[in-house]
Amino acid sequence: MANLDAHSRLIAWLKIALPLAALALLSTLFLVARTIDPEEALPYAQVDIEDRLREPRMTDPSYAGVTDDGAALTLSAAEARPDATDSASGTAQSVVGLLETPDGASTTLRAGAARIDGAQQHILLSSGVTITQSNGWQIETQEMIARMDQTEITSDTPVTATGPAGSLTADSMRLTEDAQQPGRYLVVFNSRVKLIYRPAN
Repeated sequence: MANLDAHSRLIAWLKIALPLAALALLSTLFLVARTIDPEEALPYAQVDIEDRLREPRMTDPSYAGVTDDGAALTLSAAEARPDATDSASGTAQSVVGLLETPDGASTTLRAGAARIDGAQQHILLSSGVTITQSNGWQIETQEMIARMDQTEITSDTPVTATGPAGSLTADSMRLTEDAQQPGRYLVVFNSRVKLIYRPAN
């Protein structure tokens, strides 16, 4: 009987002591926890805002249009910065373009940088340019100009091309619509053209 009374008293005491101990632990956690200052993150956000206001730029911009001869041109970039005086012009980084001509062919352009001239309606691709055509040819050069209003891609810097027929080097190149056969597109290499004929088959 004495054991039952002692057990009952222990249970009654624990019912009071345990909740009090839990409250003491919780209050200790709140007192020890570091106070968070919501204004700590503001200097970083302010720096980003000031940088954007000083040098406006767009992330992952894209452009799509159709040339006068019916080719579809799409462009995308990692980042673009408009000119301060001309919103239709600017610069871009890590540019990827796709030109799809009415004859069903496609040409992919990749460049490290680009300069967009809205007044002249052309894009100067630079910092290493690679053109990959759907017919299996790949052309590499340092700079290239692509028009936005018509299908015309030109390079006045030395080019290297590889494809099904072998490899080719030249001082310049031009991709444009054939004047004699509208709807047909040609790539013409000029000046010191050298072809090493190594057909795939």
